[in-house]
Amino acid sequence: MRLLKAGRLILLLKLTIVLGSIWMLSLFSYPKTSWDPTYILSYSWLEYTDADGIPETACNCSAILRGEREALEEAKLLSITRDFRESVHIPDEYYINATQDCREFQLSRKYLTIPLSQEEEDFPLAYSIVVHHKVDNFERLLRAIYAPHNIYCIHVDKKSEPSVFSAVMAITSCFPNTFMVSQPVTVVYAAWPRVQADLNCMADLYKASTKWKYFINLCGQDFPLKTNLEIVRMLRSLKGGNSLESEQMPDEKKWRVTSSHKIVDGGIQWAGKAKEPPPFNLPILSGNAYIVVNRGYVRSVLEDNRIQTLIEWAKDTYSPDEFLWATIQRIPGVPGATWPNSKYDMSDMNAIARLVKWQWHEGSQGSLEAVYPECHGNHVRSICVYGAGDLKWMLEQHHLFANKFDTDTDPIAVYCLEKYLRQKALAELQ
Repeated sequence: MRLLKAGRLILLLKLTIVLGSIWMLSLFSYPKTSWDPTYILSYSWLEYTDADGIPETACNCSAILRGEREALEEAKLLSITRDFRESVHIPDEYYINATQDCREFQLSRKYLTIPLSQEEEDFPLAYSIVVHHKVDNFERLLRAIYAPHNIYCIHVDKKSEPSVFSAVMAITSCFPNTFMVSQPVTVVYAAWPRVQADLNCMADLYKASTKWKYFINLCGQDFPLKTNLEIVRMLRSLKGGNSLESEQMPDEKKWRVTSSHKIVDGGIQWAGKAKEPPPFNLPILSGNAYIVVNRGYVRSVLEDNRIQTLIEWAKDTYSPDEFLWATIQRIPGVPGATWPNSKYDMSDMNAIARLVKWQWHEGSQGSLEAVYPECHGNHVRSICVYGAGDLKWMLEQHHLFANKFDTDTDPIAVYCLEKYLRQKALAELQ
């Protein structure tokens, strides 16, 4: 009986590999055939379960997601235990070696290489992911958002360690719809190259496929809060609109766009002179680096002369990623844009692009002054690096993605979230 079951399992795996391979080979070959639900044989083996034998299964994810105190305390104790943290760490070399056999890599890492629904297949998405370290974080993010009909551009910071570049390149080489950016740059925090990295991926994605509907930019420490089907449905509900933070520039930030800056020794410094006013008397809006925008918005960024002029003007500002996209979103004529009047302002909590906990907006439960509850992890540059205790609250929000996660700090938070999303994605098939 055991041999019979094993034989059936092997047959199922082989058939799934063949179907996945056929799908990937025909990824960019149109016209495409209609989605066939008979491709979905059984996805129970793609769930993340205790049988996987990975160290994270020591925690009770169901109890953690319900916010049960005992489970959260056990998770916190595990996450600070050196032996546990060492046992869950995946070195860069693993990915370099494991991807020598791409089919085995896809199977062992449980990638979804077949579209789960016609609805998702008919609404492909384009992703830009900027990475500079923590390949383990990046790979788990890619696995969580991967779908064969989407398209992914990966930008690795030119100053990253060679092992990071090699591992990320090895991973992307296993998927025909995932590629390294054609023009990588050396990213400098709060300086223009951070924007240029996304611009270069935007251009590559726009040229690579005419099919995708929306562009979403991520970094290696983001993670989704929704399944691909949920993301597709939320984007459809925008009816061609964009969703990103775009508000009036607060007085305490105006120096960023009124003073000229330059890059010196890998950092950004004041250049000692004032900047000229923005072109076309454009109102400069405040926002953040992460956006959810339609294809027309991206086309405008790449081709609209007004935006090209704004881009040139912005190159010597401080933290241009925190105003450029927000400003473009309010330029009349840009697809999905809104009017620059303050009545149309959108905060990061109202936009669906990214959920971030800033330290100065945190507060105790029930506090009317707090924007969100206190961080259960730790803070880096005043941003909460989420812990397992943040998950219950996060999953109650409407955002598509959250930042930041770190498998070196709290691997259980990532594991329980990816397990939850995979189970939900497979349950959506029923």
